[in-house]
Parts: sequence; structure tokens; C-alpha cells
Amino acid sequence: MISLAMDPPNIVSLVGLLCAVTAIYAAILGRFSLAIVATLWAVVFDWADGIVARSMKNRSEDQKALGANLDSLIDIVSFGVLPAVFLLAYGSFNIWFLPGAFLLVAVAAIRLSYFNVFGLVDKHTYQGLALDNNIVILAFLFLSERFFDRSVFSVILYAVLMILAGFNLAAVQTPKFSGKWFYILVILTVLFSIFYSLNL
Repeated sequence: MISLAMDPPNIVSLVGLLCAVTAIYAAILGRFSLAIVATLWAVVFDWADGIVARSMKNRSEDQKALGANLDSLIDIVSFGVLPAVFLLAYGSFNIWFLPGAFLLVAVAAIRLSYFNVFGLVDKHTYQGLALDNNIVILAFLFLSERFFDRSVFSVILYAVLMILAGFNLAAVQTPKFSGKWFYILVILTVLFSIFYSLNL
């Protein structure tokens, strides 16, 4: 199992998982700026593993199969469990935030299962909003956090995440960001990292 996991694309995926676990840890500690930074890096590594995989010509079929499943399982942590924990922690683990947290994980599980079975609409189009897009929107939303009382922003955060969850499962088609968008994502993540580091 270790030998199959230890090829470059899978290592990149596991680094993304490390970022996601770091973000969960930071959120539980109430270090939300750090959580946002780590979450964005989880997205970067999620995108990067596919780029690395496509650049390699000598991967075995077993490595490819394990990598596809590993990527999907990591996605449910990064884009389902992580946002749910973030929402719970920002809401001070109030019981009213639990239904929203459950919905975020459930939506991620349903969407990823759907994608694993049916794939893309075509090579450039998703059915519904991709889960990683939620993270980028969350990062931009969190820029406004300083302008609100925490109790008010927690409601805004809750509402926006529920709206995004609806779009994740909606019967709408959204573009698959790839190619040059990866470099734009990296630049945005570096800029967000610099900005949020001032608030750590």
C-alpha cells in the first residue's frame, strides 16, 4: 500500500491533506486566519496533483487507481469536513450550527459520489458548483469579517455556506478551472497568505 501511495501525484495529494488537517486544527483553536490560509493551500495541492499526474507517463494502472480514490477521499476531508468544522468553530460550537455542518459534509459526500460515477459533463464542464470553488469564495468572504460583530458574521457565514451547498448540487453547469487558472490560484493563495499572515 505504501509503495503505491508513494508516487509523486499521491504525495502531492497527501500534502494537500496535511494542509486540510492543519486548517481543521487551526479552526478548532479559533485561529481562523491561519485556517483560511491552510485551506487555500489545500486547494492548490488538490489542483496540483492532477497536473503532476498528467505529466507522468510511467505510472502503473494500480497507482492511477489508488490515486483517483485517494484524491476523492482527501476531497471529502478538505471540502466537506474542513468547512463543517470551520463553521462549527466560528459559531462557538453552538448546537444551531450542527445541522449546517452536517449538510456541508453530506453535500460533499453526495457530490463526490456523483462525480466518481458520472464524471464531468464534458472535459471543461462540471454539473453543479465544484467544492473547491467554495473554499475560494470563503476566503474572499472572510476578508469582510473584520467589519462585523462575530455573532453577525457567523450568521452571514452560515447563510453563504448553505447557499453554496445548494449550488454544489444544483442542476447547473459550471466551468472546470484548469490550465492558466492554476497559476492564478497560486498567485491568489500567496497574496491571501501574505494578507492573512498579518492577522495571525
